[in-house]
Amino acid sequence: MKTLIEQIHDAESKKVAIGHFNISNLEMLWGIFNAARSFKAADGSDIPVIIGVSEGERNFVGVKQSVALIQSLREEYNYPIYLNADHSYSFDRVKEAIDAGFDSAIFDGAKLPFEENVKIAKQCANYAKEYEKKTGKKVLIESELGYIGQSSKILDGIPEGVKIDGDSLTSPEQAVQFVKESGIDLFAPAVGNIHGMMRVGNDPRLDIERIAKIRKAAGVPLVLHGGSGTVDEDFVSAIDAGMAVIHISTELRVAYQKALKLSLQENPDEVAPYKYLKDPVKAVEMVAAGRLKLFNKIK
Repeated sequence: MKTLIEQIHDAESKKVAIGHFNISNLEMLWGIFNAARSFKAADGSDIPVIIGVSEGERNFVGVKQSVALIQSLREEYNYPIYLNADHSYSFDRVKEAIDAGFDSAIFDGAKLPFEENVKIAKQCANYAKEYEKKTGKKVLIESELGYIGQSSKILDGIPEGVKIDGDSLTSPEQAVQFVKESGIDLFAPAVGNIHGMMRVGNDPRLDIERIAKIRKAAGVPLVLHGGSGTVDEDFVSAIDAGMAVIHISTELRVAYQKALKLSLQENPDEVAPYKYLKDPVKAVEMVAAGRLKLFNKIK
């Protein structure tokens, strides 16, 4: 089976993107996995998918338990499903994920001064390289530059501290310096994207021209965070401009919550979770399927 970095390079060459979906429980995982297995790429191959667990999600699901879940699906179904330690705010949490067997990990130092962000990102990248020497397993290290918020939730406005004007977004010059000094494998810039999803209307539009310039300058694959709420047109344009991985979380949480509320209302006397959780699983599957279809340009 191809490694995650091989899958990402393949996606870039095909002008598609790999869907990255966050989970908080087993039901969400099944919804995403069912969606991924319902499609095939143009060449007949399986559609790769990345499962993300943030620090909070890892605390809830379990670090080693997350690894065991993904490995079991990968091995039983011989399927290209990968695990990412999403939004880790310290070297220790990145190290923990690497040691546990994750395929990739993100150090999120977007709120830190540039120099400190680079310093810790480099520490993470160096540790991953040493880990690869000892075990033979390559763990991709990603880092962010440009603050886009931290919470995956419904928003009434732009998150506090987030600026989406040109001067506040990541520049190609900053991207080059950051990647060169840190040695990271993947880069997540601020290009008009925000974490969370607007309660009314769509999220701000992405700066497609900036994405293209950053990808050309940075020299490593780009990752788009805060995908929920972005208009389809921007997704397609961003992929064509160089986005290789796209994160979706809030949309899944909203779909899960709505389906769960309705299921409990319609079945007030049902106490078997595996019965009233079927609809939330299906709701997550439908959202993930729609995004995978768009990201992989499947008609």
